[in-house]
Amino acid sequence: MPQISAHCKALNNTLEKMDCSGEMKALLKTPQRELIVELPLKKDDGSIAIFKGYRVQDNNSRGPYKGGLRFNENVDLDHFRDLASVMTWKTALVDIPFGGAKGGISCNPKDLSENELETLTKRFIEKTSMLFGPSLDIPAPDMGTGPREMTWLMSAFEKLHGYSPGAVTGKPVEFGGIEGRVEATGKGVALFTKWACEEEDIDLSSRRVAIHGFGNVGSHAAMILSEMGATIVAASDASGGWYNPKGLDITELRSEQGKEFADREIEGEKISSSDVLSIDCDILIPAAIENTLTKDNANSVKARLIVEAANLPTTTEAEEILEEKGVTIVPDILANSGGVTVSFFEWAQNSQNFPWKKEKVDRELESLLKSAWNNLVQSRTEAKESYRQTAYDIAINRVRVAMLKKGFR
Repeated sequence: MPQISAHCKALNNTLEKMDCSGEMKALLKTPQRELIVELPLKKDDGSIAIFKGYRVQDNNSRGPYKGGLRFNENVDLDHFRDLASVMTWKTALVDIPFGGAKGGISCNPKDLSENELETLTKRFIEKTSMLFGPSLDIPAPDMGTGPREMTWLMSAFEKLHGYSPGAVTGKPVEFGGIEGRVEATGKGVALFTKWACEEEDIDLSSRRVAIHGFGNVGSHAAMILSEMGATIVAASDASGGWYNPKGLDITELRSEQGKEFADREIEGEKISSSDVLSIDCDILIPAAIENTLTKDNANSVKARLIVEAANLPTTTEAEEILEEKGVTIVPDILANSGGVTVSFFEWAQNSQNFPWKKEKVDRELESLLKSAWNNLVQSRTEAKESYRQTAYDIAINRVRVAMLKKGFR
């Protein structure tokens, strides 16, 4: 039986209690466009491989579609439908003028040479360029992609449509990217962890943190949280993890980024990746993939606070177990919104043709995220619901209002 994310339950709960027609509820749940394209690739050895590319455009009532491009062999249309929906609510919750989308290519980037990957990336844009543009749909990095792939996307798009730096975000600074974008999601996770600790009367400076997934997001969150005084006692990637009750050396871990945890030699105890979820800690940050916390492991979670750095990391059954245990969860649509927020700044920078200083990026990011947090806390207090349910109530209502005001003619 497939895992059902807590996202689905919160979405349905909001729609059930919302005072609107059945047609409106259907519109809020249904993507506006879905595309699948065939991507043939002549590999370096002369053989031909065929890949599938996807883009799901969920909702653009509040602004252009916005969402990452994921290169992973375990993706399909249903996968991107869920992620595109999450983007719609995420941008609405932090109140930036974007809608939601998601897409990518079903492939394993590690199995492709750089030449093959560049060709495949550009072929994706050749097949889908009619969907994209600064005022239409703006892709960004996601799992398996980064600034390099965004540069290839921009290059391919500009061959067809002319100079358009605002058509892609997450680019290198020299191509119109913005300072602070790489660490933005992790920084947002750290800030929300700090504010959640303050709200829940937890002293962050004396707390133990475990991070499941030490990629770009997890590693930056770890670094910033350690600077705030927290002790990172466990961290992992897909190959394994490390545990040290006295605290891991985050600088050392980050210095070996790109090297699998299982191959590292650092001070601590080597553990499995899944062991991190049940480590004795105060704060758990799932920063890897979807459906990490399930009914099979939720009972073993010892953390008092979970901050969802990954998208859709918690299943419905796991959330019910965790709530019964008294665990507080900061939902993904807020916790990892730092990345899309700085993507919005990059998009604005490209529209203005005037670069933002990093000090401005950091200041505006913290201000916008704090405003979203304060609004969530106030609404949660009034509604007496979980952070996740309150977040969905806020976000879905904002999209509903925008759709009603625009009309249907």
